[in-house]
Amino acid sequence: MAILIVRHGETEWSRDGRHTSVTDLPLTAVGEEQARALAPRLAERDVALALTSPRARARRTAEIVGFGAAEVDERLVEWDYGDLEGRTTPEIREDHPGWTVWSGEVPGGETPDQVGARCDAVLADVLARVDVRERDVLLVAHGHLLRVLAARWLGLPPDHGRLLRLDTARLTELGHEREQQVLLRWNA
Repeated sequence: MAILIVRHGETEWSRDGRHTSVTDLPLTAVGEEQARALAPRLAERDVALALTSPRARARRTAEIVGFGAAEVDERLVEWDYGDLEGRTTPEIREDHPGWTVWSGEVPGGETPDQVGARCDAVLADVLARVDVRERDVLLVAHGHLLRVLAARWLGLPPDHGRLLRLDTARLTELGHEREQQVLLRWNA
């Protein structure tokens, strides 16, 4: 049993590498197909609790994979990119050479530690509600947020999420090896 995390399917901005947090974009046709392809793998799981970001792209992905009644959790929104919303990393680097979301400033947005605190709160609530050694939990959300969440599960600082690439509509499993919280499967 595990915490199953799923990044939403493709949107126009995820396809184009644009930082997307508060802009509520729909899935593309490819994104819908990606989610449909993932559905059979989730149908086999014993999911006791399903949570989703309130953004339409995450809610639609949850619906397509068979969890349309997933509970909306505001803490699962994507990293707030503030003034950088809608811009690509190369565009940002024109003004701020070497910038990354993990180590650079995000004017008007969140820091890695702020995102990490949200993820810690989600994980604490999930573990208080479900014994993930016995049943699965599904979280449908966003790329950077879920990378931070995985880092926090592993006991790593939030910015270590930079080491974990996460593609659209992929399944990741966070679980245990004995008492140790581990990564069971990534970006599958």
